Amino acid sequence: MEFAGRHVLVSGGGSGVGAAIALAFADTGARVTITGRREAPLREMAARHDRIGWATCDVTDAEAVRAMLADVTRDHGAPGIVVANAGAAQSKPFHRMSADDLDAMLAVNLRGVFNLWQSALPGMKGQGRLIAIASTAALKGYAYVAGYVAAKHAVLGLTRALALELAQSGVTVNAVCPGFTETPLLERSIETIMQSTGRSREDAQRALYKGNPQQRFVQPAEVANAVLWLAGDGAGAVTGQAISVSGGET
Repeated sequence: MEFAGRHVLVSGGGSGVGAAIALAFADTGARVTITGRREAPLREMAARHDRIGWATCDVTDAEAVRAMLADVTRDHGAPGIVVANAGAAQSKPFHRMSADDLDAMLAVNLRGVFNLWQSALPGMKGQGRLIAIASTAALKGYAYVAGYVAAKHAVLGLTRALALELAQSGVTVNAVCPGFTETPLLERSIETIMQSTGRSREDAQRALYKGNPQQRFVQPAEVANAVLWLAGDGAGAVTGQAISVSGGET
């Protein structure tokens, strides 16, 4: 029960990877707060474990993030582990993208991380873990998701820069970079490929995981395990890193 008594905050915790991370921490004894924009999935997720609580919050709104953190800190103490998981992807050819499309990707995928980390950092008081769920899109390019790729590359840059600023503080800063992971977001991508190309589900799936040498989708629990390791005492010297959870994708 390495995390017994610790308070962990996970954004985008109502489903998919965020839910898996929340459950993994709760199972180790941590008190977990999950956040997201929609109340219903947060309530449903929190009902699955008595150590998980919830708070609605739009991470793109800095003031809302500050207010949420003040509330959960009052109730459970300042979070010592903060996982910035909330994100979104939009698929569109570059020539059809607008500035608003780019801003939307930067808002949730980059500014959401910035807002959460900046508000949570003062409460860590010299010991803590800041972890971003980025993507292999932070490490390489993918066609038709230029805004998403740009935002995830920026998250990794933020991670590396902040890790250097905090290197002597006791707070580590890292990014986990999953490949295509079996989540509701992935399911929407599969449906989009099927509808736009007429491919079968099996062909659509293979088109997405073909870059994974293991020829399969990553599982949310595998991402959660990487996060738990980064959050643990044994990873105290690991900071500014991009941990790829992708079956060896390069």
